[in-house]
Amino acid sequence: MSAPVLSVVVPVKNEAGNVLPLIAEIEAACAPLGSFEILYVDDGSDDATPQELAAAQATRPHLRVIRHETSCGQSAAVRSGARAARAPLIATIDGDGQNDPAFIPALVAALEAAGPACGLCAGQRTSRKGRFKAFQSRVANGVRRRVLKDATRDTGCGLKVVRRDVYLILPYFDALHRFMPALVTREGYSVVHVDVKDRPRLAGASKYGMFDRLWVGILDLAGVWWLIRRRRRVAQAREITVEPRAAERVATPEGSSR
Repeated sequence: MSAPVLSVVVPVKNEAGNVLPLIAEIEAACAPLGSFEILYVDDGSDDATPQELAAAQATRPHLRVIRHETSCGQSAAVRSGARAARAPLIATIDGDGQNDPAFIPALVAALEAAGPACGLCAGQRTSRKGRFKAFQSRVANGVRRRVLKDATRDTGCGLKVVRRDVYLILPYFDALHRFMPALVTREGYSVVHVDVKDRPRLAGASKYGMFDRLWVGILDLAGVWWLIRRRRRVAQAREITVEPRAAERVATPEGSSR
């Protein structure tokens, strides 16, 4: 296979019913972009997710599967996929089907149009399915904006396109995926946004509740605030090279040169 222009990283845990439909949608969305690969990171599933992925791999050379033997969380799964990715651009998308892959080309286009100084294009959901989830998002994003001075309306959206080299320099911790805009900005890169639409799950049920995220989220927020405060200046580094001078010809007593 030729080197892909885009790697789509999909973290999953116990999403057997969503695997094949979502893969088909990603393929349809990314086909106009040229060569691409899909990396599913199975975060220790104990349902039929591994079997569904194996069946999909049998007919798709562009599909790669990475498995965590034990569950390590969504941020760890995204990181495993990013480290294994072969493309300079990485699209991340949740494995439950709530993120619509049809928006991936728009995110890629917005990132490329912004130029190399832009490190991330983040999706911003124009609506959330379900009043309780919408309330959760408003509370969480409002607190993040106030504490981190981050203009991003929806940092929790799983649909993002990031430059791989930028992602790999971000400080890693659990829940990194929820703070990527602030941390990319911390590294001196700009962030652009594209509005996307949320939709119901294709299958299964959510694994998260409000209080599961709340207390851990407060600690994560404090940690990210500290990281941003500690970053004083982003080094603009470049390598200095000097053209080697041609070797001088030295005359010998016999008149020859060496």
